[in-house]
Amino acid sequence: MSRLLALGLVAAALFSVTFILNRAISLGGGPWQWSAALRYGDMALLLGGWLMVRRGPAYLAVVVRAFVHRLGFWLCTGGVGFGVFYAGCCYAADHAPGWVVAATWQITILLSPLVLRGFGLRVPLRGIVFLLVAFVGIVLINGQRLGDGIGLEQLLHGVVPVVIAAVAYPVGNQLLNRARHRGGPEAALLADPATAVLLPTLGALPFFALLLIATMPPPPTPDQIASTAVVALFAGCLATALFLYARNLSAEPYRIAAVDATQAGEVGFALLGETLLLGEPLPGLVGWLGLAAVTAGLTGFALGRK
Repeated sequence: MSRLLALGLVAAALFSVTFILNRAISLGGGPWQWSAALRYGDMALLLGGWLMVRRGPAYLAVVVRAFVHRLGFWLCTGGVGFGVFYAGCCYAADHAPGWVVAATWQITILLSPLVLRGFGLRVPLRGIVFLLVAFVGIVLINGQRLGDGIGLEQLLHGVVPVVIAAVAYPVGNQLLNRARHRGGPEAALLADPATAVLLPTLGALPFFALLLIATMPPPPTPDQIASTAVVALFAGCLATALFLYARNLSAEPYRIAAVDATQAGEVGFALLGETLLLGEPLPGLVGWLGLAAVTAGLTGFALGRK
């Protein structure tokens, strides 16, 4: 379990790049639609190029055939797990500070067990208790800033899309987990972390194409193109591959929920990054107590399993 949590926390640190840079892009005037679409376009190129170099053209052809063979499944998995998820996060970043988005995103640590139950899996009660402890920590971290006052419009535009994203992400991930553990040639392909990210990434591209067509945003700025490439590499390729690798190491609900819970660490990493790069102040005493609660929740996951 400790290995799974360690991998998840490293992924959380890399994921935090998303919240910091997306907010910086928004402050620079870059359209949120391009932040979403460019990331997954870059990811498809980076992952496809990596597999071409590491595994060869023949292997990449096998991956493409697997994608076409179950096109509907990958369009659903990628469209929901990557498309709806990241469009919601980017939209929110255009309307709220990065810490609001990162804090609200942590509701996924509570929704993940509910999603698992929807797939017919049960998470032990003690696991949900530890999730609640971690979530209380997230509330404490941001409690003082939330107390400063957020308008209704900012709340709706900065929070609701992230709540939707927090449901979509574990749904897509669990669809992928089921495909990984049901056996067969596709399951063998998904044992490769880069392949496991590439297949749903390809499935998400039509979603983002439709988003751009429907909203017709202005062209992306040069800084936005460069920043989304950084997000694609660190959060999209490295963090997602590491997170899904840790998540797919087991089909046991408790272990899956434990890996999902490591995403709580993103708030601490995002706060630190925003402090250093965007001038956000460090949390006060209540915030540090919140970080301690997050640590306690994750430690409970690691030590509470019998």
